[in-house]
Amino acid sequence: MKRLLLGTLLALPFAISSLPSQASAAEIIVRPNGHEVAVVRKPLIARYHQKLIPAHWETVRRHGRLVKVRVPAHFVKVRV
Repeated sequence: MKRLLLGTLLALPFAISSLPSQASAAEIIVRPNGHEVAVVRKPLIARYHQKLIPAHWETVRRHGRLVKVRVPAHFVKVRV
């Protein structure tokens, strides 16, 4: 019984302070701005992945002849 009474007495100030009170007009301050909000857009950053092109043979025309040339493996940037 004592715990219940003590808990009620301790909680009573918090309960009273949490009740909504009527707001006074002095607390509300409205400042109209004469300008619009500036929207700042970041530039898009191009994103690339590297794709491996495996080694392969290509037929190339050299001095009027068709010659097979080996192209080594290399990476190519691919936009994502």
